[in-house]
Amino acid sequence: MANHLPELREKANRLPLLPGVYIMLDEQSEVIYVGKAKKLKNRVSSYFHGEHLPKVAAMVSHVADFHVIIAESEFEALVLENSLIKLHKPHYNILLKDDKGYPFIRLDQKSLYPRMSLTNRAADDGARYFGPFGSRGQSNAIIDAVSKALGLPDCSRQFPRDIGKGRPCLQYQLGACRGWCRGEPSQLEYSLAIAQLTLILEGRSSEVGESIRAEMEQASEELRFEDAARLRDRYRAVSTLENRQRVIAAAHSDTDAIALERGAKACFAVLHYTEGDLTGKDYSLFPDPMEDNAEALSELLRQYYVNRNPMPFIILLPFEIEDSEDIARFLTEQAGHKVSVEIPQRGDKAAFVEKARVNAREEILRATTQEERHSNTAEWLQKALGLPELPHRMEAYDISNTGDSDIVSSMVVYVDGKPKKSEYRRFKMKTVEHQDDYGSMQETITRRFTHYLEGDGKFAEKPDLLLIDGGAEHAGAAESALSALGLSFPVFGMVKDDRHRTRALINSQSHEIGIQSNPAAFALIGRIQEEVHRFAIEYHRKLRDSVGASTLEKIEGVGEKRRQALMKAFGSIKNIKAAELSELENVVNRPTALAVYNYFHQEEAQSCE
Repeated sequence: MANHLPELREKANRLPLLPGVYIMLDEQSEVIYVGKAKKLKNRVSSYFHGEHLPKVAAMVSHVADFHVIIAESEFEALVLENSLIKLHKPHYNILLKDDKGYPFIRLDQKSLYPRMSLTNRAADDGARYFGPFGSRGQSNAIIDAVSKALGLPDCSRQFPRDIGKGRPCLQYQLGACRGWCRGEPSQLEYSLAIAQLTLILEGRSSEVGESIRAEMEQASEELRFEDAARLRDRYRAVSTLENRQRVIAAAHSDTDAIALERGAKACFAVLHYTEGDLTGKDYSLFPDPMEDNAEALSELLRQYYVNRNPMPFIILLPFEIEDSEDIARFLTEQAGHKVSVEIPQRGDKAAFVEKARVNAREEILRATTQEERHSNTAEWLQKALGLPELPHRMEAYDISNTGDSDIVSSMVVYVDGKPKKSEYRRFKMKTVEHQDDYGSMQETITRRFTHYLEGDGKFAEKPDLLLIDGGAEHAGAAESALSALGLSFPVFGMVKDDRHRTRALINSQSHEIGIQSNPAAFALIGRIQEEVHRFAIEYHRKLRDSVGASTLEKIEGVGEKRRQALMKAFGSIKNIKAAELSELENVVNRPTALAVYNYFHQEEAQSCE
């Protein structure tokens, strides 16, 4: 890449500010990536300037040359990009797997007696394709159910070649086939049955049922009772098919809800809704794509829907994408009816999208181990925070105090995303006498890393990342303490939102790094902040309770149970001192309450003398 960079940069700078498609090539002139752009010059030149995320950098490192195709419009660029991705299947593009799990039903329209079969891909061969459906098992069940409902053959005989050759099989005797091998019913009636089959596979079973019912009633009026009985059975079979074959409805949903979730893997999930009822789900798992969310979703939508038949009327997206109007137009032209692309904000449609998101997240969790999830999160944190190494060991610090009394701090340790409680540490301030969070943090960091420099086995491990409960000033206090010891480790403050949830990390220069865009990192940092806070509060309460115990136990009539009751009710010695006698009597009996009240008020009187 280094040898090609100057010429690639110069070539990109000469591109026009027009829409089009760019094609990245490697040393062997193989297509490794295809993309579209509103303005080719801006988009292509961005690859050869500055730093990139690891996946983008990996692709760029293999680029030896590129070609561009200028398009008349952004829509033409979108269609062309889609065609080129299908043709070349570039290594660095997102590629949905269509070779397993989602078969199509193929209907050979060139034959006088068309038959259904399964195939993994829709081809441009004159045949009619339906689906894709959920699995080969479900698709075979559909073929079997529709064939029986309409009395179509499922044997290996070929018509018209095998008409009149041999006796009808058992399926005819059971009424599951109309016995086309006998030469009757006619080829015209077979064509009518295929037309009904097509309607069923398009999700229009009710139309077929009404048509058969009309035939049945006419046969009954004309006193053709045997024909009427056969039509009655066929009507019942189609009605049952309409009610029970939910897998067919999934391929003919009127609304699809989409989700794209990213974690240790990425998941593209589609929930199918028919008249408000959930009828099916498709999903694909793949390595986290190098494209941003909007670009990735655009590519995935086009790949997923390019061969679907029929198409839903509404597609619900989880977030805005730049080319949603072009995609709606692209899918509308393919479907033959209007397809709307929407981003719902509230109501049932928003709930559909949220359900798709939950499903996608669960598929990622099921498909990845805890180690894979943490590895992906650690890589994201390293890149987002600019860390020199993966943050295998993270240490977090918090201060707890009540005014100027019992100032304590806590240190918790997370190794590869898991708490290592044997290495948790607590500190009671020795040099800080008044409430001073910054001074307390400096003392804590100084004492912790002085132990480290002295070779103390309890503090022997060095961290890859220090997380401080607080803002830029807190992070700066920790950095100052490290600098005084001649040490340097990455330090970031953990910033909370109005709901006391960690929303971002911040360095001592007040540069915030948002973490809410990465759910796994957001959850991990949130857990760490809650844990270090809990550990500090727990230590502070323990010290406070021990002081309370030594004071209260001096009072006659106060034993362990009454001491605990008083501390639980009032929370601190200070509050017990300030309590009225009547308030104390609500917790302990009157003699004990009086003894407690007199003890503290006598102490106050003596201090005033």
